[in-house]
Amino acid sequence: MSHEEIRSAPKVVLHEHLDGGLRPQTLIELADEIGHALPAHEPEQLADWFYDAANSHSLERYLETFDHTIAVLQSPDNCARVAAEAVQDLAADGVVYAELRYAPEQQLQRGMSLGEVVEATVAGIVEGERLAAEAGHTIKAGTILCGMRHANRVKEIAELAVAYRDKGVVGFDIAGAEIGHAPEVHRDAFDYLRSECMPFTIHAGESVGPRSIHGAVALCGADRIGHGVKLIEDIDRSGDEPRLGRLAAYIRDRRIALEVCPSSNLQTGAADSIATHPVNALYELGFRITVNNDNRLMSRTHTSREFQLLSETFGWGRAELERCTVNAAEAAFLPYPERRRLIDEVIRPVYATPGQSA
Repeated sequence: MSHEEIRSAPKVVLHEHLDGGLRPQTLIELADEIGHALPAHEPEQLADWFYDAANSHSLERYLETFDHTIAVLQSPDNCARVAAEAVQDLAADGVVYAELRYAPEQQLQRGMSLGEVVEATVAGIVEGERLAAEAGHTIKAGTILCGMRHANRVKEIAELAVAYRDKGVVGFDIAGAEIGHAPEVHRDAFDYLRSECMPFTIHAGESVGPRSIHGAVALCGADRIGHGVKLIEDIDRSGDEPRLGRLAAYIRDRRIALEVCPSSNLQTGAADSIATHPVNALYELGFRITVNNDNRLMSRTHTSREFQLLSETFGWGRAELERCTVNAAEAAFLPYPERRRLIDEVIRPVYATPGQSA
């Protein structure tokens, strides 16, 4: 498929970090306002720096780039602006539904409360939807609150997510360095979320193998898995037919979605190349694969580019793009009637008519 064919088709993004998708020019302007020093002062040079710095093949080094983006997200106006621009940028790329995640505990350095962070971000999301519609792109977006897995506020952020449910927050996640911070360390937070019937996803299987995914799913009860690409290690592909381990079979059979982020996975060392990335093997084995950006700034990417890489490498066409889009819509943290409307009225009619765009 051509880039334009992919861009014009409706897409759904479930794994998108707000603090990893700033426009370089916006970052420069906001950093200048607060006196924060950046490694470059021209948009193209700054974009290059983020991309190069993120290409360390280490999740820990990759996460260090966020020091600059988080630094400018310390006021309500800045939170709202970044959120609004993210929604508009996704909509312009053909995304019709998105869940944008962020860690509000990282945005308290200049006096905001947790509630003020959430409210400013949600206001920005709403404004972004409005401006996108004015530009001819319809999009709906929700937010996922992240607790930092290496910190001690995970339960508090889970409670915050529940408090703002139906007020722009649709789910919960834990983020940060996976090594040394198993999901089950925070079982009290996930037990609380389940008791409140609040959906959640968990970053797992990016830097750590199946045991991290097992902790997220079997011990914590995750509804989805952020990344999850190392699940391939629980599949024996040495014979004529692949043999799924118990964990892999459970995730496939229970239709637990994998929020795969191909370009980001190369940067953090979760995969060596697109050609050897497990996304195609997992797709062909029937896993509920979704395709996402993770961090558009750090990976210098967008949703259409991610699908184009898979199209060029694995020969994915319209059928695979539709399947992954429907997978994401089915796994979205939306009420069932809204998911059905998204699929039946927004997604499927476009794919059913070749040449039609969203």
